[in-house]
Amino acid sequence: MDGNTIHVFARGEDGALNASGTYATGGKGGDQVDAPTDSLASQGSLVYDDASRMLLAVNAGSGTVTSFRVEGSRLKDRHVVSSGGEFPASIAVHGRVAYVMNAGGRGSVQGFDVSGEGLRPLAGSHRPLGLDNKDVPLFSSSAGEVAFTPDGRDLVVTTKSANTVEVLPLKRNGLPAVASPVANRPAGAVPFAITFDATGKRMLVAEAAKSTVTTYKVRHDGTLKVLQEPLPNGQETLCRLERAGNHFYGGNTGNSTVTGYRMDRHGRLSLTNDVGIATPPSAKSQGVIDLAVTRDGRFVYVQNAVSGTVDGFRVETDGSLAKITTVSTGLSPFGTSGMEGIVAV
Repeated sequence: MDGNTIHVFARGEDGALNASGTYATGGKGGDQVDAPTDSLASQGSLVYDDASRMLLAVNAGSGTVTSFRVEGSRLKDRHVVSSGGEFPASIAVHGRVAYVMNAGGRGSVQGFDVSGEGLRPLAGSHRPLGLDNKDVPLFSSSAGEVAFTPDGRDLVVTTKSANTVEVLPLKRNGLPAVASPVANRPAGAVPFAITFDATGKRMLVAEAAKSTVTTYKVRHDGTLKVLQEPLPNGQETLCRLERAGNHFYGGNTGNSTVTGYRMDRHGRLSLTNDVGIATPPSAKSQGVIDLAVTRDGRFVYVQNAVSGTVDGFRVETDGSLAKITTVSTGLSPFGTSGMEGIVAV
């Protein structure tokens, strides 16, 4: 797949979106083997760093990462660097350090210094994940996401069907503190997406096999403590999970729905309603993959890969979602473009 591009939409005060521009990344897209709806089968392929005002995007087909400087709804000063591995699929940023997760081959993470001038490889940061994939991996056996813990002390990677949540303790300078990640067996099966609660002390992992969410504490030695056993949502193939205040929203790719969750003051997670659906299936909203939440937590945007659309929702006080917009300008359905990655700036 050639010609990776980023489509920019300007957001109004009411959350509505209007097409603003399209920017070539200077790299190639890619398709994981047998991917049913989402070409990269990952969360975090497009990320924004507020401190540096940089937008970072993976180019899976060319093994590179692109950075842009964001000015309003415009992207400037494109820079492209090697990802340090095969099939980059997810990015995480904390402070002046970014890590890219390479999903192909043995799998790996590679660190970078972040500045207003782009990314620079961080010497001594590369670590393998011990997977056994081809350079273009099977969608179910590739790594799912890389994320920093909010305090920046650890890097966390999910490996999906290898069924591990790998934790890499870090030094203060962002370099790994150990030779290899600590491989944890999750409470649920096929760990995919990662997010954290508002305190930063609880890690939530979405597990695709039975559409469950498990809550963990990341210990200082890289091991995990289960704080709440897997919570099922009754939907199909939960692959994404994002936080909006004390609410969380999960994308169920298998039946194209979004599930709402709430967390009480004791850290207990529950569904926002009995049926586990915050957004019912829609003919124009097929193939739910990535989600993005605005920094103020007011709006949630859902990428629908099969339909080639993005839905926008307003977050109500009870955690329910009210649809406010659907856009398709410049967006192609799965099989034509392999749309993946969304971020709210």
